[in-house]
Amino acid sequence: MIIPTYNRRDLLPRALDSVLAQTRSVDEIIVIDDGSTDGTDEMLRARYGDRVRYVWQPNAGVSAARNHGLRLAQGRYLALLDSDDLWLPTKTELQVAFLEARPDFGMVVCDVERIDGDYRHIDVLRRRDIVREDGWALRWILHNPALVPASVLLRREVVDQLGGFDEQLRTAEDLEFHLRVARHWKIGVVEEALVRAMRGHEGLSAADSTYDDYVRVVEAAVAGARGSVDDHELDAALAGTYVRNARGMLIRGRWKEGIALARRAWHLTQDVELRRQIKSLVPFGIKRLLRSLVPG
Repeated sequence: MIIPTYNRRDLLPRALDSVLAQTRSVDEIIVIDDGSTDGTDEMLRARYGDRVRYVWQPNAGVSAARNHGLRLAQGRYLALLDSDDLWLPTKTELQVAFLEARPDFGMVVCDVERIDGDYRHIDVLRRRDIVREDGWALRWILHNPALVPASVLLRREVVDQLGGFDEQLRTAEDLEFHLRVARHWKIGVVEEALVRAMRGHEGLSAADSTYDDYVRVVEAAVAGARGSVDDHELDAALAGTYVRNARGMLIRGRWKEGIALARRAWHLTQDVELRRQIKSLVPFGIKRLLRSLVPG
């Protein structure tokens, strides 16, 4: 398994301890240090010794760090864990059992307990709400391609065939990877929260580029799925993507881009609920605009 990290010396032990506590032991733990300057290497040597393989690289971003680890990993199954997330004890046991029983599946995910910066419960992301049944899941994942990397277990053959994360994307690289895997491999779900993932801290997901990258990634996936997924479903997935990201752009004060996305969504769908969401963007956008005009 691979843990990319950057200046998270204080958080990293929690992640590593959760891996070492697995009921099915993990044969290989690789930490890819993406240019940390906080003494991560000294901490790892002192606390974990040779139980962890430590690799340092010049700062190149999380996708490059994950890909570096994927290239180094030797196992039949590959897993990821961000250094501020945790695995629950039966994560590897249940996911390995799932893939062992289904040799034609390339990836399995699980539910995720989302936590705040103090490790307090927020909610549970239930993957079955999106992936309605195990197997060829692209038609559903297009509607919500969000992926928590810590929730994944992959066969090595998936990465050998498709490669790793797109290092050209500043954000949305996890979405792009999820969609690419779903196009070529069957995906399954373990309906149990086996991961605790942190939310609520500032990071790349808060950047303006998130909305642009998200839209581009889904547009490319929809274009690639034409002919294999029903056009009506593809248009609905694209409209939903435009609505979600239009709202985000309005929050950021990107009025022109937000309105343009909302218009594109309107022309793509006749769905009553989606059109209701599009209409709700009008008063929402006005409130955001008025708030931006008030001094202080």
